[in-house]
Amino acid sequence: MPTKKSNAKKAEQKFSNEDIEKNKVVSALSYIFILCLIPLLLKQTSPYAQFHARQGLTITVAFFIFWVIGIIPILGWMVAFFGNIALIIISILGVIKTLDGKAWEIPFIYEWSKKWNL
Repeated sequence: MPTKKSNAKKAEQKFSNEDIEKNKVVSALSYIFILCLIPLLLKQTSPYAQFHARQGLTITVAFFIFWVIGIIPILGWMVAFFGNIALIIISILGVIKTLDGKAWEIPFIYEWSKKWNL
């Protein structure tokens, strides 16, 4: 059974060092709400930028879903509050790991991000 470290290594092997170094700052924008559109639209030839942009787009959609859930009184407010806190933490970790040149397959988010047909 593969470990988390081996999965991370496999993800990083998909990208060239040149691609990572050239696009890691733009890729970090992927995790800052709507700014995920910058690498998504401007760096279409960079697999590293597209990997992070798709995950960032998924997080942005999740923020929107939690916003809609937050309309529901009491229970919706609590779900939206804790969901948004979790997404903010994930976004901060995503920016840090991206600037470090790593390709972090975020649990659940990565699986959903593969479904974007862009």
